[in-house]
Amino acid sequence: MTTTQNKVCLVVIDGWGLSDDIEGNAIKAAYTPVMDELSNGKAVTLAAHGLAVGLPEGLMGNSEVGHLNIGAGRVVYQDIVRINLAFKNKDIVKNPALIEAARRPANKLHLLGLVSDGGVHAHIDHAKGLLSALKELKAPQTFLHFFSDGRDTKPTSGIGHMKEMFDYIENLGFGSLATVMGRYYAMDRDKRHDRIKIAYEGLVQGKGDKVAASELIEFVKMQYEAGNTDEFLKPIIVDEGGLISDGDTLIFFDFRADRMRQINEAFGLTQHFETDVVPKNLSLTTLTKYKEDFPFPTLFPPVSNTDTLAEWLSTQGIRQYHCAETEKYAHVTFFFNGGLEKQWEGEDREMVPSPKVATYDLQPTMNAAGVAKSMAETMAAGQHPFVMCNFAPPDMVGHTGKYEPAVTACTETDRCIGEILRSARDNGYIFLITADHGNAEKMFSETGGPHTAHTCNRVPFYMDGGSAVFAKQREDMALCDVAPTVLKLMGLSQPTAMSGSSLIA
Repeated sequence: MTTTQNKVCLVVIDGWGLSDDIEGNAIKAAYTPVMDELSNGKAVTLAAHGLAVGLPEGLMGNSEVGHLNIGAGRVVYQDIVRINLAFKNKDIVKNPALIEAARRPANKLHLLGLVSDGGVHAHIDHAKGLLSALKELKAPQTFLHFFSDGRDTKPTSGIGHMKEMFDYIENLGFGSLATVMGRYYAMDRDKRHDRIKIAYEGLVQGKGDKVAASELIEFVKMQYEAGNTDEFLKPIIVDEGGLISDGDTLIFFDFRADRMRQINEAFGLTQHFETDVVPKNLSLTTLTKYKEDFPFPTLFPPVSNTDTLAEWLSTQGIRQYHCAETEKYAHVTFFFNGGLEKQWEGEDREMVPSPKVATYDLQPTMNAAGVAKSMAETMAAGQHPFVMCNFAPPDMVGHTGKYEPAVTACTETDRCIGEILRSARDNGYIFLITADHGNAEKMFSETGGPHTAHTCNRVPFYMDGGSAVFAKQREDMALCDVAPTVLKLMGLSQPTAMSGSSLIA
């Protein structure tokens, strides 16, 4: 068992952002002598939203992502952000699965997916990026199979996206738009196999309306006039040379899984319908993992967050303690541990029961007192060199939109933080406190009425005890830096996978 230089206590407040605004700020209105004292000591602030925590730029943080980043000690990119960055930075051309698909001996390569800017299941930019990368990789002749949207976009926006793809393909000098069909058929997810059959036979046999590329836009306009909007377009065959046949390579580029499973199963495993022609020796590659037991190569497989703080402490033989009330128990276990259900050796957990009320404005203190008591007792027992907990009230009461209860929630949370701080001082722990995102500091909306959502404000990161001090404040300090800071204070090495930085000077 490794010995530690210091014992560390980490507190994560849920929904405690920093704002100088007074109006509607339940944290400013609360009685918070403990946090006030800490803010005037060793203190920095951390980014907790957007790209800094692996979310799309400008998007507010949330509890799950916040705890993932804190516990993993790295920016944990959500799938869509990881994918967008790969396309934006042109790293897609280096993707091993794409290289393998492009270089596979085949007469034709097919790109299949939803082509729109809806961004719910797929994005037109990914279709463009793949065409560009495949050209650079000298892939065989490549055909685009355009699944039209009209559900996450305006019902007749498809012709704009068709024009956009025609222009892109012409300027790129690579690829051909082969077929168009509505997502109603190609992307069914409810085992309506007759719909998938219509898409399948359009893609393989060319069953559908034969329309020249030069006439496609006018043809689709006529479909609109007849009441057939993008979602419901039956297969339109634009380039018969681009139908799927024996030995071809298929790349499906939707990033969301649910509406890709049935059509992938039809092409890659088995058909749940009768059909005359079934191409042999097809090779399928998918943008993300559509189903756990699908055997197809994946451009962006699920990321395994190895060597999180909890796992790393366990491998060093260091006991740890995670505590929260019921509402946030998953956050100090599953999410803090990198999205794994596994409880590591030497990791003890305690779930303090949340009060049984309809909404937490009815009992805004929740059970913060129970969490504080458990933490204080655990530190006094001295068996766990690392202890951590979550305080739920500012977030859970903040979501009710009730201002006065939120003030009460913040006051009680501060009182309970004080109880833990006293125990940390009495029992020789360095005390760290942060938050996963903002919430209670903004209870009024700009348009009037309650504000119930999270915010994009920075969050505190305060330290008490020991001789260490924080480095000078930087804009890029973020939640991913918490775990490396914990390890530094404990005198432990930082695993390579943990790409955040210790904030100790």
